[in-house]
Amino acid sequence: MAYLRNKSMEFLKRFEVPAKNPSEDAQRRWREAVGTLVKNRRRRFRMVPDLDKRSEVETQRRNIQEKLRVALYVQKAALQFIDAARKTEHPLPEMARQCGFSVSAEELATVVRNHDGKSLRHHRGVDGIARKVNVSLADGVKSDEAGVRAEVYGANKYTEKPPRTFWMFLWDASQDMTLLLLAFCAFISVVIGLATEGWPSGMYDGLGIMLTIFLVVMITAASDYKQSLQFRDLDREKKKIDMQVTRDGYRQKVSIYDIVVGDIVHLSIGDQVPADGLYIDGYSLVVDESSLSGESEPVHLSSANPFLLGGTKVQDGSARMLVTAVGMRTEWGNLMETLSQGGEDETPLQVKLNGVATIIGKIGLAFAVLTFTVLMARFLVGKANAPGGLLRWRGEDALSVLNFFAVAVTIVVVAVPEGLPLAVTLSLAFAMKKLMQERALVRHLSACETMGSASCICTDKTGTLTTNHMVVEKVWASGAAQTVSTAKGFDELRSSVSENFTRVLLEGVFHCSGSEVVTSKDGRTSVMGTPTETAILEFGLEVEKYTKVEHAGAKKLKVEPFNSVKKTMAVVIASPNAAGHPRAFLKGASEVVLSRCSSVIDGTGSVEKLTDAKAKRVASAIDAFACEALRTLCLAYQDVGGASDVPGDGYTLITVFGIKDPLRSGVREAVKTCHDAGINVRMVTGDNINTAKAIARECGILTDDGIAIEGPEFRAKSPNEMREIIPKIQVMARSLPLDKHTLVTNLRGMFNEVVAVTGDGTNDAPALHEADIGLAMGIAGTEVAKENADVIIMDDNFSTIINVAKWGRSVYINIQKFVQFQLTVNVVALMVNFVSASFTGSAPLTIVQLLWVNLIMDTLGALALATEPPNDTMMQRPPVGRGDNFITKVMWRNIVGQSIYQLAVLGVLIFKGKSLLRLNGVGNLSDTQLNTFIFNTFVFCQVFNEVNSREMEKINVFSGIFSSWIFSAVAGATAAFQVIIVELLGTFASTVHLSGRLWLASVLIGSVSLVIGAVLKLIPVDSGSGVSSDRHDGYQPIPTGPNAV
Repeated sequence: MAYLRNKSMEFLKRFEVPAKNPSEDAQRRWREAVGTLVKNRRRRFRMVPDLDKRSEVETQRRNIQEKLRVALYVQKAALQFIDAARKTEHPLPEMARQCGFSVSAEELATVVRNHDGKSLRHHRGVDGIARKVNVSLADGVKSDEAGVRAEVYGANKYTEKPPRTFWMFLWDASQDMTLLLLAFCAFISVVIGLATEGWPSGMYDGLGIMLTIFLVVMITAASDYKQSLQFRDLDREKKKIDMQVTRDGYRQKVSIYDIVVGDIVHLSIGDQVPADGLYIDGYSLVVDESSLSGESEPVHLSSANPFLLGGTKVQDGSARMLVTAVGMRTEWGNLMETLSQGGEDETPLQVKLNGVATIIGKIGLAFAVLTFTVLMARFLVGKANAPGGLLRWRGEDALSVLNFFAVAVTIVVVAVPEGLPLAVTLSLAFAMKKLMQERALVRHLSACETMGSASCICTDKTGTLTTNHMVVEKVWASGAAQTVSTAKGFDELRSSVSENFTRVLLEGVFHCSGSEVVTSKDGRTSVMGTPTETAILEFGLEVEKYTKVEHAGAKKLKVEPFNSVKKTMAVVIASPNAAGHPRAFLKGASEVVLSRCSSVIDGTGSVEKLTDAKAKRVASAIDAFACEALRTLCLAYQDVGGASDVPGDGYTLITVFGIKDPLRSGVREAVKTCHDAGINVRMVTGDNINTAKAIARECGILTDDGIAIEGPEFRAKSPNEMREIIPKIQVMARSLPLDKHTLVTNLRGMFNEVVAVTGDGTNDAPALHEADIGLAMGIAGTEVAKENADVIIMDDNFSTIINVAKWGRSVYINIQKFVQFQLTVNVVALMVNFVSASFTGSAPLTIVQLLWVNLIMDTLGALALATEPPNDTMMQRPPVGRGDNFITKVMWRNIVGQSIYQLAVLGVLIFKGKSLLRLNGVGNLSDTQLNTFIFNTFVFCQVFNEVNSREMEKINVFSGIFSSWIFSAVAGATAAFQVIIVELLGTFASTVHLSGRLWLASVLIGSVSLVIGAVLKLIPVDSGSGVSSDRHDGYQPIPTGPNAV
């Protein structure tokens, strides 16, 4: 026994793949281990990528990238020597001319795709192209023209593979080799039956098998088709990207699919360039073209190099672009058409269950061969002793042999659990659909599964733990801190500062900003940008309102956008308040800006030296703001004479902002839920350490024995020091994205933790990619962050992350329930047929009956158990660790206990059933009655065991049973159809009418499974780990007390 167990464990090791980025070797290894023992390859591997096809797609992708590389780097040089007379002519279509356009779609697309500067000059630059596509660079496209432009120049969509229809799934379901064999046997049975018994009695057996096969195929196809619709909806959600454009003279958001040629698109850090286009204006724009060309070197865009390619990512800076080509006229469109054929990696649970299915299939095949051998041996012995011996064969004999073969094939149908891996897909599809309703978009199947095992969450603060609805609560100006969240506060601020101070303040607020004050069509003023920038600009608008001083417009000479490494942004403007001379403004993390200041402006507008004493007072004000959980930012300026470069230091401090960002409701409870579930929560933020500590204490993350550390201090630690300190870290402040990446890498490598990480910025991409589960923010997150994430939190809410963890655990536990249920049916069905065949010479369960049992335990069982919603108790147990056994000792206890009960009952019925049930029918009638009763009892044992499987530890299996309408519907439909089979379809199913007494006896015997289940749960399971019992397997110890059952 130990030898077999070791061999099984060794075999199952081949079915281990990592949840993220599995190697091709690991993927091929488990496919080879499955071998040929697969009933229906088309269906079983439908959700598994074809590695050969993927390799072809990868080759195609590389070829496209190589072609682009040639276009981008070789043609640029070559075009300088090409004679203009050899230029390809692009005639203008009549429709484009009628709509007022004077350049064709092909010609426009060629300009950007080929980086054709000569052609661009021929069209008189960006302004000339704008005139030819009939658009104003200031006002953008008119909304009512968008449809016409899409018709003339194309829509911003790429060609996708057509979705699979229901008939395709029906065809896949019908490719099951065992069902095809049974259909063949049924056909032969009909032919022989008609020849020996005549019409219509000779065709009932074969027709019954055919009808049952048809039912199995239809239900299987319907279930698979429903899953495909869910995945299609989720895929549609994944591709939704909104871009900021100027239309009708107003800045607004539109879907990337609604972008048309002529649109003026606003780009900022982390955005995906939505289509091919030309640079209009901007600051320090740097684009990563590696996704398109394979080149890792970033490209600097400017008026001298204005060509923007769709699908590339903005790495730094900001700009406006004019769209010149969309959809399949871009190289990105061609590349996406190829990439969409790659398929998604299988999940670890799918692979693991393929291993389980393979082992069970081999055991089932052995039992099928044994059963057929025993039946044939008994038949041949009986035949040899009959008159005529083995030389005399009749039609009935051929029918008997055919039936033996069909029974053996049916045992293989029941024994090979094809539904196991597919149940994972069903459960994941259901969970992903529900999570979408709860504002979490799962981009990768495996992430939903892995999140159930998460033991650590590294979360941002701003917008995740807090509301992200920011407002400037306090400011430090002219040597004093003042509250400005009320009208009285603004009056006090106005009275304490001069007009000169106000002008400098407003100049810095409105020009040193990555956001913009816009006016909508209805005349309302709003701010478009990040919540922090919005709060500061809204403060500036309020200052203008109360002081009657308005900021003056100014030309920006240089812009350094904010990024999380520098923790500052800077701008140089031609300042009207400095007689048009360049003035630099610096805004960012309070400590960083303060360290670069050498003077301070007072309330009158005069500049004073920033002495050590004054610097300490400012630092104290910053600490006071931070201790009140306010985000702190400093604003400073410097007149830079004739230069337009951003100075390194020597700034004059203007003000300190204290920005209020309240804690989200429910966060404290969500953090407590994590702690109860054995999930450590760590805050990783770029904020001031005092602000971070105040928020962390408020939401329960920072405890008395935890450590709060700053990024620079963490970076300075040696590996040994990190090993000692990381388990205690609960807050990391003033951190860089690299710090987050280091923390995640060490948590996974040193401590074998399953780590989930949140991120929103472009620089968070490495940490999101490295983590077991990358969680990008849907509102604050950039497209780069979302693309590297596994799950997108659509509402940026920490509580939503807990829902993802809860559903992840639900998927894992639901599949365990289903496996426990299916293995019990497997064991009992195999043993009953084999033992009965060995001792009585016939199988008590006919082919039709076994197919119905297979349907109950496979498709219907998966529907019932794999789609149960999560409950709160799932978050009151520790997570499942890496490498834990999927089939736990708790499950084995339940499987073995229920199997022994069912085998004992069915064994007694097979050998003593007639006398016990007082069946007094004559001859075959009493045998058929007994077999019908055995079949009925067996099915009701499974129905009640299905209820039993809802809880593997708790005695009360009815808790929340009506919260899953699918389970109730499946259980009810199974019982109802069982009545129909027994009472109405007896001719086809080899059943006869049962009296009320026998029906009651069947149901009562089946219901005893509930009592057996309750008794089994009182038996403690020793996991060999002392007190923790089965905790390492993801289960809490047997509950006690009034609420435990």
